Amino acid sequence: MVQTTARIKQSGKHFEIMVDLDKALKFRKGQSSSTDFLESESIFTDSKKGFHASEKDLMESFGTKDAVEIAKKIVKSGEILLTQEHRDGEKDKKIKQVIDFLAVNASDPKTGMPHTPERIKNALEQAQVNIKNTPIESQIREIIEKISHILPIMLKTKRIRILVPAIHTGRAYGIFSQYKESENWLSNGDLEAIVNIPSGLLMEFYEKLNAITHGAAVTEEIKEKEK
Repeated sequence: MVQTTARIKQSGKHFEIMVDLDKALKFRKGQSSSTDFLESESIFTDSKKGFHASEKDLMESFGTKDAVEIAKKIVKSGEILLTQEHRDGEKDKKIKQVIDFLAVNASDPKTGMPHTPERIKNALEQAQVNIKNTPIESQIREIIEKISHILPIMLKTKRIRILVPAIHTGRAYGIFSQYKESENWLSNGDLEAIVNIPSGLLMEFYEKLNAITHGAAVTEEIKEKEK
C-alpha cells in the first residue's frame, strides 16, 4: 500500500485528502466503485501541516460536508500525486508494451523477418526514445522513425477503404485521421478515405469505428496486386 495526497481547488479554495494510490487510481479510471481508497475521513486545506477544512468551506465549495462524497469528487476531478516508484513502474510497462507490439507487428524491410524483443529494446535505448504515457497507436510512427536510424524496421500494415455516412463523419474522422492516405468528400456529405493501419491494431480500429458509426461505416481491405 502506498499512501499519497489527492487534491483539488474548488471555489477558489484548496482541499486535500489522504488516499491509497492504487485504489484511488482504479476509482478514477472507473475500474472500481469502492471508496476504500480513502485513508481517513478528514478533509484538509494542508495535509502536511494538519490543517483541516472547515464545515463552512466544505458546504460552500461542495454543497456537502460528507467526507466520502467530497473524496469522490476530489479523486475523480482533482489531482492524485504520483510517487516516483509509480511513475517508473508505469514507464516500464509502457516500454514493454511498445517492445511487444513491434516484435509482433514490425519487421526488417529487407528480409521481411521480425526483430527480437532484445534488438528492439536496444534500439529504443540507443535512440534515447522518450515513450509517452499515451496509447501506443498515437506514438508508434514517431517511435519507428527514431529507431529506424539504428534498426531497419517497418510496420506490417493493411490498406483499408472506408466509406463513412455524412452523419458520422465528425466523430469518425478522429478515429482514422492519423492513418489516412487520402480522403474524398462526396457530394452528399459522405466521406471516402483510404487508411494504412498497423495490422496489430486492425481489430481495435474496426471496433472503435463500428461503435462510433453504429455499424454504418463500410470498410474494404485493399489487396496488394501480385507482381
